[in-house]
Amino acid sequence: MTDTATATPPPIAPMSAWRRTRAILGGSAGNLVEWYDWFAYAAFSIYFAKVFFPKGDQTAQLMQTAAIFAVGFGARPVGAWLMGLYADRKGRKAGLTLAVGLMCVGSLIIALTPGHARIGDAAPMILLLARLLQGLSVGGEYGASATYMSEMAGRKRRGFWSSFQYVTLIMGQLVAALVLVILQNTLSKEDLADWGWRIPFFVGAVLAVVVFWIRTGIEESVSHQNVTTAHDPVSRRQIAWVGGLLLATVGSMVVGFTQAPFAATAQYGAVALLVATYAALAAPLVSRHPKQTLAIIGLTAAGSLAFYAYTTYMLKFLVNTAGFDKATAGAINLATLAGFMLIQPLFGWASDRLGRKTMLVFAFGVGALIAWPVFSLTAKATSPAVAFGLIFAALFVQSGYTSISAVVKAELFPTHVRALGVALPYAIGNAAFGGTAEYVALWFKHEGLESGFYLYVSAIMAVGLTVSLLLRDTGKHSLILED
Repeated sequence: MTDTATATPPPIAPMSAWRRTRAILGGSAGNLVEWYDWFAYAAFSIYFAKVFFPKGDQTAQLMQTAAIFAVGFGARPVGAWLMGLYADRKGRKAGLTLAVGLMCVGSLIIALTPGHARIGDAAPMILLLARLLQGLSVGGEYGASATYMSEMAGRKRRGFWSSFQYVTLIMGQLVAALVLVILQNTLSKEDLADWGWRIPFFVGAVLAVVVFWIRTGIEESVSHQNVTTAHDPVSRRQIAWVGGLLLATVGSMVVGFTQAPFAATAQYGAVALLVATYAALAAPLVSRHPKQTLAIIGLTAAGSLAFYAYTTYMLKFLVNTAGFDKATAGAINLATLAGFMLIQPLFGWASDRLGRKTMLVFAFGVGALIAWPVFSLTAKATSPAVAFGLIFAALFVQSGYTSISAVVKAELFPTHVRALGVALPYAIGNAAFGGTAEYVALWFKHEGLESGFYLYVSAIMAVGLTVSLLLRDTGKHSLILED
């Protein structure tokens, strides 16, 4: 089946500016909550790491917490596969509503789970299962949201409108960072570490209920309504393989996060099983759409690694390496995220005029060159203003990718497989490189080779540059046919 199989849609009445704006805002509202909940874990892990992992020094505790953060990423491809198939068959609206519902449940579990001191090894296991549930949710959210917003945007301003997918993604992280700063300034350190860290997860659950209600009222995209091409088949053999591998993977993960003598072996086994699961998930998509799938994995690997390195991990880097106190580091992180969020529409607008490819080459080419100096100079910074300037410069460059991340992927696939085609390869690249960014960085630091992480970021950015140079400009060759 070729990528041109989707039939040309019949003429329809043009969408008014108000309808288009309402659809974009409705689709992006849940995206904000999804990413708020996701980043709340990262932002508050400094405080609750010892609640679930009481043994070892601070770096060791953070490594274990970061490992569970990575496990959540590991679940994203599964969520992308399940809800990508669901959104392609039942509609983007259905996929978006289901995703935010799952996130609500995951957040409540984290907020209510007792610590290791009360229930022992059951505490990290429950935390692990909650993160798996949230990973399934976010894996489905990205594909459905990116697809819906790209399809609802007009042809001439598709880059601009779809950039709000990352605006809300960053806004979610920004709100999580803002909640962190507020709690740091209203609660004592003892109260924050004891019970205050649970507050943001209760907040996230309440917000998810509100957005669930909002999403039940949004309209379906015209692209999905016009689908006439049969969906790519899902074989029973693939379902059986994926199901069996998932059960084995979850079992190994649960054992791996206990104090059992063979926990380390179980963790390695879980990684191997997870890789096998990804292969089983991706094989049919790669066989039918190989260039698009591999291109998205390559772009996502570079973009996600840089994004998490300069946002999520940077919060810990400012404390553990640069020597800023937690409150100052939180304020710097908050300021850089605010600026980063505000410039997304500008870069999206630029892509509509200069081309998607130009923006990608800028982001990954310059990004590969500046990673080392940005990290090196930030590590030596003593002024919050200097640290802000360095981090924001890196994020400014990355906006060439983040602002058009959704639309570039959506424009590569035909309608009948678009949600899955966007979600699954993105989730795989994100899990392999974005989800492990913090853990890899902390590992380099633990081994006394922290600068090795700077080179690692540069190398993966170079991979993104290579893919960008080989990729056609999706704005000029888009498979989104509707205006």
